[in-house]
Amino acid sequence: MTTPAATPAAPVVAIAYHSGFGHTAVLAEAVRDGAAAEGAAVHLVDVDGITDEGWALLDAADAIVFGSPTYMGTASGAFHVFAEATSKRWYGRAWQDKLAAGFTNSGSKSGDKLHTLQYFTVLAAQHGMHWVNLGLLPGWNASTASENDLNRLGFFLGAGAQTNSDEGPEGVHKADVATAEHLGRRVAGTAKRYAPAAAA
Repeated sequence: MTTPAATPAAPVVAIAYHSGFGHTAVLAEAVRDGAAAEGAAVHLVDVDGITDEGWALLDAADAIVFGSPTYMGTASGAFHVFAEATSKRWYGRAWQDKLAAGFTNSGSKSGDKLHTLQYFTVLAAQHGMHWVNLGLLPGWNASTASENDLNRLGFFLGAGAQTNSDEGPEGVHKADVATAEHLGRRVAGTAKRYAPAAAA
């Protein structure tokens, strides 16, 4: 008599983000929707004034996705305060071998968003986490391409978005929202594959 194979538990994805004016929150929700579409249990954790409950959600997650607007060439001050507060986790290796990924938004097409994504990767590396990249080729880079392509801004490390500085959260570009959803699906899909291998 054979028994059915055990069904792997749904991965848990936590999105640790700060949003100054609501634009980055739109992206956080898109990452959440993408991860949930892949069967993950997903938690949004606003790190500006994070609570004990928020810390517990991050500690219990299989993957943490970092998100922040890019201000003056790096993550926001509120995100930096959060990152410094993770030092207790760093010391105890609480996030060792979790998955990590990231996303950011700014008003300029470039806006030095790459530096923010690199900042996230260093933070993840310090915690011993494994980085999940965007996994997309650049879009909108040929005469036949469109600004509605996924990864229209051409990032590799994570999801980058651009929102006009005179528009509210409703102005976040649909292609950038779709790119953030893709990132969420990729993180959750990687977590589903990674968890059994890590356990073995």
